[in-house]
Amino acid sequence: MWKVFPLVTILLMASTACDNGNKRPKADKGFLTDVKLLHDNQQKMTEIIIYAVFNPPIASRIYAYTSLAAYEAIRFQEKEYPSLVAQLHGFSPIPQPEAGKKYNFLLAATRSFFTVADKLPTFYVDSLKPYLDGVYADFKSLLDEETYNRSILFGDSIAKIILDRASKDNYKKTRGMEKYLGSNDQGKWKPTPPDYNDGVEPFWSLIQPLALDSANHCKATPAPKFSKDTTSEFYKIVKEVYDIGKKLNEEERTIAKYWDDNPFVMEHSGHLMFGNKKITPVGHWMGITSIACKIKSIGPVQTAQAYALSAIAIFDSFIACFEEKYKSQLVRPVTVINEMIDRNWQPYLQTPAFPEHTSGHSTISAAAAAVLTKRFGDNFKFEDTSDLAYIGMKRSFNSFLEAANEASISRLYGGIHYRTGINAGARQGLLVADVINNKIRLKE
Repeated sequence: MWKVFPLVTILLMASTACDNGNKRPKADKGFLTDVKLLHDNQQKMTEIIIYAVFNPPIASRIYAYTSLAAYEAIRFQEKEYPSLVAQLHGFSPIPQPEAGKKYNFLLAATRSFFTVADKLPTFYVDSLKPYLDGVYADFKSLLDEETYNRSILFGDSIAKIILDRASKDNYKKTRGMEKYLGSNDQGKWKPTPPDYNDGVEPFWSLIQPLALDSANHCKATPAPKFSKDTTSEFYKIVKEVYDIGKKLNEEERTIAKYWDDNPFVMEHSGHLMFGNKKITPVGHWMGITSIACKIKSIGPVQTAQAYALSAIAIFDSFIACFEEKYKSQLVRPVTVINEMIDRNWQPYLQTPAFPEHTSGHSTISAAAAAVLTKRFGDNFKFEDTSDLAYIGMKRSFNSFLEAANEASISRLYGGIHYRTGINAGARQGLLVADVINNKIRLKE
C-alpha cells in the first residue's frame, strides 16, 4: 500500500516545505536554549516522513532512534536526568562531556537528531539542508568557535552509539526477506481492494524491541476463531462491522476520517488513480506529545524526554502488534463481508495491507496515551491540531486515553477492524506501556 516516490521527487517536495519554514529573524541569545527548536526539528521529521511515504512501523523506528539521540545529548543540560538508552536493550554507554569544557547541548541534540536521521536506511535528510544550514548558522553566530565545534562533535559521538544499535536491530535483515502474499485458506488474510497489495512488514516482529524483552513479551488476546456459521461469534463480529458501515452517522464518519492516518491512500476515479498522503499514526501521536509539552511549557530536557518516551512506546507496540498480526493472519472484514454477506459492500476507510488482529492504531494509541498519562497526568485537556495542516481537522479531548479510545473505535467506524481486534490491540498497548512506565526511570 505504501509506495516510495523517486528521490528527486521527495527532495523537491521536502525542500519546498523546509524553505517555507526557513525565514527566521536574526537569532539572539535566547535561541541557544529555546525549546522551540526541538519542536521544529520533530516537525521537520514528520514532514519528510509524509513526503517519503514511510509506512507506520518504519516511521516508528525513525522517530524512536532520532528522539533518543536528541534526548541523550540534551539531558546533560540538567544534571538530574538519567540516560534512557542505559535502561533499554542493546546500547553501548553514552559518551560524557569533558569536565570543565563548554558545550551547547541544544546544538548537540540537534546534530545528533539529524545525524541519526541521515544514516538510517531509506531516509533522505539532504532535503532538510536549507533548514539545517539556517539552524547551524544561527548557532555559529552566537557561539565561540570552540564551543560550536565541541558541541557538534559531541552530538556526533552520541549519534554513533544510537546508530550502532540501529545497525544490529535486524532491520536490514528483514529488507531481503520474501513477500507475504496472503493465503487462500479460510479465515486467513488475503490482499484487499482496491489495490490488492501484498502484506506490509511481515517480518517486523524480528526487529529488536527497545524496552520489551521480545516481540511476544506482551502477548495479545488470541484472534477469534473463523466460522461461516451465521450463529457463531465470528459471524456476529463481522455482521457488526457490516451493519455499522451501512448506517454511519456524520459524527462516526468524522471520527473515522480524523484517525485514518493512512500515509498513502490510492484514490480511484474511473481509470484515474491518484495518491493522497497524510500523517502516520506515529506522527499523529508525536504531534500530540508536542502539544502536551507546549501546554505545560516544559523545558528542552523534559520535552526531549517526552518525545523519546512516546517514540519508545510506539516502536515497541508495533513490534508486539505485528508479531500477533502475522501469527494469526486473520482475514479483514471487507474480504469476509464481500464473500459471505454483500459482494458490493466497501469500508468507509481503505483497508491497510496487513492482517487484522490486532489493530495497530489501537495498540500504539493506547501505549502512547498511557505513557503520556504517566508523564502529564490524567484529565489532561487538549485540542489536537496534529493533523490540521494535512486534512484540515482538529478535535478536543479531556485526556490522552479518551483520544486513544476514539482512535480505536474509529477503526470499527471505518470498517477495517472487528471489535475484537480493536479491544485486543488497546489491551496490548496498555501492557506495553506498563512495561515502559515500570522500567524506565525518568529522574535520578
